[in-house]
Amino acid sequence: MVTLFRGPKSFTGEDVVEISCHGSNYIIQSTIQLLIKTGARLAKPGEFTQRAFINGRLDLAQAEAVADLIAAESESAHATAMKQMRGGFSKAISELRDQLVHFASMIELELDFSEEDVEFANRKELKALVKKIQEVVDRLMHSFQLGNVLKNGIPVVIAGKPNVGKSTLLNALLNEDKAIVSDIPGTTRDSIEDTLNIEGVLFRFIDTAGLRETKDEIEAIGVEKTRNKLAQASLIVLMFDLTQESQESMNNQIQEIASFDTPYLLIGNKIDEVDSKTFSTPEEMVYLSAKTGQNLDKLKSEFRKRSNQEILKTEGTVVTSARHYESLKLTKEALERVVQGIDENVSSDFVALDIRQALAHLGEISGEITTDDLLANIFSKFCIGK
Repeated sequence: MVTLFRGPKSFTGEDVVEISCHGSNYIIQSTIQLLIKTGARLAKPGEFTQRAFINGRLDLAQAEAVADLIAAESESAHATAMKQMRGGFSKAISELRDQLVHFASMIELELDFSEEDVEFANRKELKALVKKIQEVVDRLMHSFQLGNVLKNGIPVVIAGKPNVGKSTLLNALLNEDKAIVSDIPGTTRDSIEDTLNIEGVLFRFIDTAGLRETKDEIEAIGVEKTRNKLAQASLIVLMFDLTQESQESMNNQIQEIASFDTPYLLIGNKIDEVDSKTFSTPEEMVYLSAKTGQNLDKLKSEFRKRSNQEILKTEGTVVTSARHYESLKLTKEALERVVQGIDENVSSDFVALDIRQALAHLGEISGEITTDDLLANIFSKFCIGK
């Protein structure tokens, strides 16, 4: 079946023909070869979305959101990409630029009448506007951490002494033998990562080397990596072996984990091997058996509960791209120079230069200001046919 989409209302803004056929690879390849033989060529990565951008159907931030939408592995990541593709982020950036453009034009006008020493742009109003825009930029930059979590998964580090069952828990959560499990302490020497979707939220679980003092040089490197991962985590899972643990040892471990100033969850493992054992802990402990899977669903519910649902369901604009974050950072620096210039009563041409730079950095986000290298880099990451 052949469908014709007439521009400018098609996805790319051009006349587009879409061919629907049976899913057999042989039929698809035969059709493609026939089209190439009659003068067509294969699309470059991201070429359809790039054409949509060039023809004004999407701005650059929306075009990048198409790639995020395709790569989304969770409901929250999908929802964030959809908001951006529908222009939520672009609208916020456009509003910031529109507010700055008026004052930029007034200051540029002052330069034309520099000999008359007139002031068209009220410096007090300009400073108030810049301060207001700075607050919005700061809020968008702050959202990048959340955006990164939504896109790549909430980093959860599984920590504890050697042989408490960390690797067994990771395998149980993922339902596959991802990590090597052994009765020999110190088996895990490096961190092992994988993701799991729990009720629409992506979690990135990180199994680490056991925390202990060791003379083994390689294991010591693993323990140091564990501490580095703990510092980067959004949630720490501190695991205990109920058959071996003492109250004093447990308190010492909790104290060490608490020093990272990161939310943590306590897990008592191997309930299948003990009749009953309770501990006095500052937080409620989840008791389970990583080996048999007992209470694993309860643990997953606890992860989802601690994922900060309020933030994950935010209706506001969320920055997910490192490129956008860098442009916002440069915008903020340019705006700081504008405020400094107003406070120090510098000449209009210097203030105008800093405002132009702020506008340029904001324009880089939406694609109003681009370079061929930037576009090539962005669209090369797309899959062919998108």
